[in-house]
Amino acid sequence: MAIPKFDPKELDGPESPFMPGVKMINYPVSPYEGIKALYDRKPVWQVLDSMDNRIFTPRILPDNVARAFVIEGAPFDAATEGGGPDMFGIEWEYIPVATGSMVRPGKPFLEEADEWYDKLVWPDIDAWDWEGSAKLNNGTFLSPDNFNVAWFQTGWYERLISFMDFEAAIMALYDEDQKEAVKALFDKLTDLYIRIFEKYITYFPDVHAFFIHDDWGSQKETFFSPALAEEMIVPYMKRVTDYLHSKGKYCILHSCGQLLKQVPNIIAAGWDAWGPQLMNDSYKIYELYGDKLLIGINPDPLPEGATEEEQRAAAREFANKFCNPDKPSFFNFYSASILTPAYREELYKQSRINYGV
Repeated sequence: MAIPKFDPKELDGPESPFMPGVKMINYPVSPYEGIKALYDRKPVWQVLDSMDNRIFTPRILPDNVARAFVIEGAPFDAATEGGGPDMFGIEWEYIPVATGSMVRPGKPFLEEADEWYDKLVWPDIDAWDWEGSAKLNNGTFLSPDNFNVAWFQTGWYERLISFMDFEAAIMALYDEDQKEAVKALFDKLTDLYIRIFEKYITYFPDVHAFFIHDDWGSQKETFFSPALAEEMIVPYMKRVTDYLHSKGKYCILHSCGQLLKQVPNIIAAGWDAWGPQLMNDSYKIYELYGDKLLIGINPDPLPEGATEEEQRAAAREFANKFCNPDKPSFFNFYSASILTPAYREELYKQSRINYGV
């Protein structure tokens, strides 16, 4: 893919329909080509996470409705439609103040991990209306010019929490009497997830990446040791990422919490990218691991009342630290508030220059 050198006319796009007064960028290639280049480690510009790509969470997957997060070619009202049963029949409750859903704690579906053998009813994914969803979304919402990312809301540990509540789920990972049942559950979940992703790949050919959720930490610390994650979760994640990579898809991890200690496990599990939350030192993580994992960088906040030139200077400084063609990164979603029109424009310009295209 031949990319022309930066042209200032790229900054003179039409006004954004979503942000009055803000000009859109005339990218030299489509968003799909530009973001694919980043994942292939041949970046064109500094990608803005969840802004340059398109999120896809179709209603066909019951978890998306239960979690009140449906984004597709038909409207969805989280307040009136969100919540209800997920693919296993576990009831989620939409919480308006949180704009999301949770399983009401206190009455767990499983008291002990080994109960899953008898109690879980596995979903019949062949009965879901894949053809109808494909007809709704393909060529319309899922444009081939966009980099389309399918979000998958509930991974392995999060799924265990939905079955057992948090305290019992974390104890089941440690408890020698429950570990084997958890491993067997995670193994069968992995089989199911791969079958679901196979359906996505079949029915939605313009889905380019999968963004899979599995929270591992709190504000201050990881929930469990790196050794435990390596034993209990990483092998099952790796089966999924190996499968998706074999189909030419990219794999992005969403995992909340202070996870510096877990980054080697994220890499070992085969993820292409991870955007750390703000409690993490993304600069340090990039320094240590940015050659092995695409890191979402959270820049230092702008000083209060920063002038336009100060905003532009901060953007150039950021680009000169993190827009390295030999060690690329992306701009993290959690820092989107810093993207004033001047900062975003200067970041784009300097990243195009730094990336040498």
